[in-house]
Amino acid sequence: MKAAVIHEHGGLDRVRVEEVPEPKVGEGEVLLEVRSAALNHLDIWVRKGRPGLALRMPHVLGSDAAGIVVELGSGTHGVKVGDEVILNPGLSCGCCESCLRGQQSECISFSIVGAGKPGTFAEKVAVPSCNVFPKPAHLNFDEAAALPLVYQTAWRMLMTRAGLKPGETVLIHGIGGGVALAALQLAKLAGAEVIVTSSSDEKLSKARAIGADHAVNYKSVDNVATEVKDITEGRGVDVVIDAIGAGTWDTNFNLVRRGGRIVLCGITTGGEAKTNLRALYWNQLTIMGSTMGSHEDVRLMLKAVTTAGLKPVIDSVRPLKDIANAMGRMEAGEQFGKIVLKTSE
Repeated sequence: MKAAVIHEHGGLDRVRVEEVPEPKVGEGEVLLEVRSAALNHLDIWVRKGRPGLALRMPHVLGSDAAGIVVELGSGTHGVKVGDEVILNPGLSCGCCESCLRGQQSECISFSIVGAGKPGTFAEKVAVPSCNVFPKPAHLNFDEAAALPLVYQTAWRMLMTRAGLKPGETVLIHGIGGGVALAALQLAKLAGAEVIVTSSSDEKLSKARAIGADHAVNYKSVDNVATEVKDITEGRGVDVVIDAIGAGTWDTNFNLVRRGGRIVLCGITTGGEAKTNLRALYWNQLTIMGSTMGSHEDVRLMLKAVTTAGLKPVIDSVRPLKDIANAMGRMEAGEQFGKIVLKTSE
């Protein structure tokens, strides 16, 4: 079968599309014929080789997928051949304290398809049967493939971790990326007022068109926090959604209200930053990290998406052979929405 693989870590030139052996289905697994798969920043980190990552080369990239179940391993439940499904790429042991509490993303052995095992940028992938969920009927395979990683991440950040309530105000940094756009759509679905930031007026305009209430170009203003305080009449926002990291960390403490919440899920600008401890305790702030989601987070997210008829924002749909260009576009931050690869025609 065809797959996008790396034989060693490095730049875009290390990504190849070539023939690899078809995966074998293990106990409790299903074989998924991948129709569409979506890119994530995780794919860049895996390609480059982040600390602690140990891969068996050649390694198939990719975490998100939507497709059709074509084979069942022994011991599978709740799924049958022919089912149209999406993949929850979060992998957990299923029997530790966290898993038994239903918090699979807190599992001590937690990993992600495409990082912990061969990924989805292939014609077929073998995955645990408990990690596939019915594809929302109103979505095609391209749209469905854009859901799993970023929408469960945004759902957990907003609903599970921050406990977002209708009428609250949310600040989302870096609109245009997958998690940021998912957070915008889900926050509006929950009845929140949403402020977004970007360095691109074009992206800000597009964000307004899909529901953002306020937009701030951080390169066109003297101080983002001052702009946000003006928008909120000096109050500050209830919740900050941050997938940026070091580049926005200090700003967060200046634009969140007293008693507000800051939720972090990514570090695209670096993983080390100074924290204003005075602001933290004096303003009684809550800082939360968030990684992916639980099976229940995925179930609830899919229920909300289905009930509301929500569709993910798609930047572009490309053939698998165009993966290097697609990844380059994402790495340059040029996309608005998810970049999807057609792995099966």
